[in-house]
Amino acid sequence: MEAKYKRILLKLSGESLMGKQGYGIDSDRLASYAAQIAELRQSGVEVGIVIGGGNIFRGLSGAAKGFDRVKGDQMGMLATVINSLALSSALESAGCPARVLTSIGMFPIGEPYSPSRAVETLMGGAVAIIAGGTGNPFFTTDTASALRAVEIKAEVMLKGTRVDGIYTADPEKDPTATKFDKITYNEIYNRGLRIMDLTATTLCRENGMKIVVFDMDTPGNLAKVLAGDNIGTLVY
Repeated sequence: MEAKYKRILLKLSGESLMGKQGYGIDSDRLASYAAQIAELRQSGVEVGIVIGGGNIFRGLSGAAKGFDRVKGDQMGMLATVINSLALSSALESAGCPARVLTSIGMFPIGEPYSPSRAVETLMGGAVAIIAGGTGNPFFTTDTASALRAVEIKAEVMLKGTRVDGIYTADPEKDPTATKFDKITYNEIYNRGLRIMDLTATTLCRENGMKIVVFDMDTPGNLAKVLAGDNIGTLVY
């Protein structure tokens, strides 16, 4: 495969890891993700990954149920570490070396994250899985993804979701919603589209980081995005 990008930051949804279970980690979905990522790595693409924790715990929903927001977000950060460990194990089973880096000190579970350590991991041929969000409460894993993409000098941030791109409205609620092949940051702001939280979107915009939103749950789509196929939606 001739890849369009040499270095990417892949944002994976914690909710997607649930598969059809409704909670936790679906082993078939995890294996599917690992196989797709391993294929990219074998083709020479350098892959950094940030994964959410919503399949285990989400800080905002915890706060709504009476948890202290800071503690709730810290619980969410730990959930991303669990998912990162599961993904690293699945990647290694697929023959792809992976290294878990954490934004909060958790040695020996993961090594402390720094941009230089992540880049060193990528250039050494392993996948860098960056866990723990930004390490701070009140920031989502979308913001962590945007930040890490900029820090490791990725060429693009790929946002793998269960929807095949960005629409004029929620396609699950509005059957008349139409999909964008590409869209500018300005248009996202003007239309009030929430593809990510505004902090993440602004961080990408200010640093010229392109985003591709695509359906990660369909096997083969990740390779198609990297090959330059017109699937998903490009934000620029």
